[in-house]
Amino acid sequence: MSSQSRVWLVTGASSGIGLATVQEVLAIGERVAATTRNASSPSSVELASLAASHPSQLRLLVVNYDPGDASYPVSSLISQVTSHFGRLDVVVNNAGYAVSGVVESISDEEARKQIEVNFWAPVRISREAVRWFRENNPPVQGGRVLNISSSGGFTSNPTLAYYSASKFALEGFSEGLHKEMDPSWNIKVVAIQPGGVRTRWANGNMLDLPFPPAYADPAALPTRFREMVKNSVFMNDPSKVGKALIAISKEANPPLRLPLGADSRYVIQSKLAAIQKELDEWKELELSVVADDADPHFFDKVSATGIKF
Repeated sequence: MSSQSRVWLVTGASSGIGLATVQEVLAIGERVAATTRNASSPSSVELASLAASHPSQLRLLVVNYDPGDASYPVSSLISQVTSHFGRLDVVVNNAGYAVSGVVESISDEEARKQIEVNFWAPVRISREAVRWFRENNPPVQGGRVLNISSSGGFTSNPTLAYYSASKFALEGFSEGLHKEMDPSWNIKVVAIQPGGVRTRWANGNMLDLPFPPAYADPAALPTRFREMVKNSVFMNDPSKVGKALIAISKEANPPLRLPLGADSRYVIQSKLAAIQKELDEWKELELSVVADDADPHFFDKVSATGIKF
């Protein structure tokens, strides 16, 4: 095993996309630090089995990390990985879950917990990762931050308002961070937008809260959407998602956003069409607020700065 092979940090690696990515990374001969809330818990049995097949820890390091613990010093996680392997190349912020329920039924505590795990945890890791990449990796090596968002980070649905809020926030953060990276650093940030993936997500990583009586009608959209999610056979293979993450990590100029799956593309294209329709329909009112003395060359001046929106 070459000490020059790339090193990955993958959070939420006990199942689903995280576990599949770890398996695919190992399959191509690269090294990986895989996090889980509790390596000895039943939910981590597959990761534990994988770790048992790599007892020397030369290629796989399993680390206990709770993304819901805001007091956890993320710098120590990065230090643990880099001290063990001697380098770090790719970070996959994958840990997450969904609270399902209508807005009225979800407490502030549950909503904040959702935002903590799905948004603040990847923010803290991303911040430490780009600092480490910039200060330690030569430009030819750079670094990659792959933040696992969702098609639900581009459009929101009933019962998943807080989940989508957390993913919308992650996408906004990823875009801002992406634009802050000096090209000479070769540090790339990508928001990954998977559609439905065949994991334990709907039945294991989703907390279903009961609806208030006002929403009890079986024909109501929240009920129909929840039933659709529960009864759907998702389209996408987690191992193929892992392979796609490897592929995008090797791209010199990856996109800011990467939808994965025909369903994700469909959702995003439908939303884009709806946005364009609204822009066209409400154009007159939207432009009615422009000041009479607004500079007609404003956008030309913005473009001249090189800033892209």
